[in-house]
Amino acid sequence: MPETRYKSSKVSPKGWVVIPAELRKRYGIQPGTIVIFEEAEGKLILRPIPKSPVEMLTGMFKEGPSLAEELLRERRKELENEERKLGRMGS
Repeated sequence: MPETRYKSSKVSPKGWVVIPAELRKRYGIQPGTIVIFEEAEGKLILRPIPKSPVEMLTGMFKEGPSLAEELLRERRKELENEERKLGRMGS
């Protein structure tokens, strides 16, 4: 089970919240960083958006089978099928 860490911050009358320095440093949140707020299962989640869209998607498909390996397997199978067809045609 992942470790849960608690930090607190008070909401100002204008709705501002200070993100504790330790968390800003850990998640690379700097002045000007854009964050998104997500609601999930009764929780409010704040996520920093990386400046690079590619960085944001990095690791997105880390879990599960390698799509590159699956594509290579399919290509090898197609090549074998084509070679068999050509072998029959040449006979």
